[in-house]
Amino acid sequence: MYNEYNYYDPNQEDPNNIFDEQPKETKQPKQKKKMPNWGKAVCLGLVFGLTAGVAFQGVNWAGNKITGDSGKTQEVKQASTVNTTQLSQSSSTVTADVSAIVEKVMPSVVSITNLSVQEVQSFFGSIQQQESISVGSGIIISQNDSELLIVTNNHVVEGANTLTVTFDDGESVEANIKGTDAAKDLAVVAVPLDSIEDSTMEAIAVASLGDSDALQVGEPAIAIGNALGYGQSVTTGIISALNRDLEMEGFDSKLIQTDAAINPGNSGGALLNANGEVIGINTVKVNANAVEGMGYAIPISDASEVITNLMNRETRTKVSEDEQGYLGIEGADVSSDSAQMYNMPVGVYISNVIDNGGAKEAGLSKGTIITELDGITIDSMSTLKEQLQYYKAGETVTLTVQVPNSRGEYTEQEVSVTLGDSAN
Repeated sequence: MYNEYNYYDPNQEDPNNIFDEQPKETKQPKQKKKMPNWGKAVCLGLVFGLTAGVAFQGVNWAGNKITGDSGKTQEVKQASTVNTTQLSQSSSTVTADVSAIVEKVMPSVVSITNLSVQEVQSFFGSIQQQESISVGSGIIISQNDSELLIVTNNHVVEGANTLTVTFDDGESVEANIKGTDAAKDLAVVAVPLDSIEDSTMEAIAVASLGDSDALQVGEPAIAIGNALGYGQSVTTGIISALNRDLEMEGFDSKLIQTDAAINPGNSGGALLNANGEVIGINTVKVNANAVEGMGYAIPISDASEVITNLMNRETRTKVSEDEQGYLGIEGADVSSDSAQMYNMPVGVYISNVIDNGGAKEAGLSKGTIITELDGITIDSMSTLKEQLQYYKAGETVTLTVQVPNSRGEYTEQEVSVTLGDSAN
């Protein structure tokens, strides 16, 4: 069973499975069995005589106590050298001590707090609104003239009324969602530079991105993230597998598998190689009693095009409900299972077009499937509604739609729709 991503909600039971690899790293190799001291004395006696044998037995016993320990230390060092040579794919030396890597990268990893409002059913059946707080992580990836840009998971920021970013020096500022892609579980948030203190700007850094296409199974991996909302923590492991497919609704990406512990709150944090380069964005772990040490990250090379697209979008803030624009449709989800079963694209199926609405005036009709809004993947009605919260009535959006023909085949089109208001 898969944990539904790894942002941390303190109101929910902690599903954490800790993977403790320290005993494996510090366990000393077994010593080779040595000949008993009395046996050595007998052998020496055969050479030097019975009289000298007694004396040599005492000397030999003392010598083994000294040189035996020295020999063991030499063996451990040699094994360590061989292992690090085999594991390292770069000029960096891979050892159990990753403090230098962590010191370099920690300033580029942030904590993200999502304050949202959810509708919950009370004991008496009425619907009430309740504030919910969840936490995740993010990675500083760029800076433009006015903003600091941070990549994270879509599920970390989804539904947010307020987003707060906490930097490595402990300073917290509010952030805005610049763009999201639910199908790839990626998001970019922006922090205005004028809201960041000079001292914080000096303490933080932009992460170096690596090449996840060059990864090999077995090489070291380091995960940094806001586990359980306690602040940044570090876990280590290896790359366990590549190109993993997870059967999760609405998720479309091949993932890196690692045994570095990925716990609730790590979502959106960094998976690093031995050079301190970001090779993945931590997203999910297997959470089951019989499973240990199976976490997953989105490969950075696969995510780069989506991240670039999101970075170049206009930063928007949510508008009030009475100002929000509407498409003027009724729709239903086309899930991945439904899409496969009925040979349809994943998206929102238009089941009805409302008269005098923007969709009607743009020529959209029943049976059309919406797959994108202004370049953002739309895979459900909830995703569509989430995106529309950033647009006012009267604004124009570009929809990517799939239009069916008489043979049941779909043709992709782009349609400009001027959003109406709730009164229409």
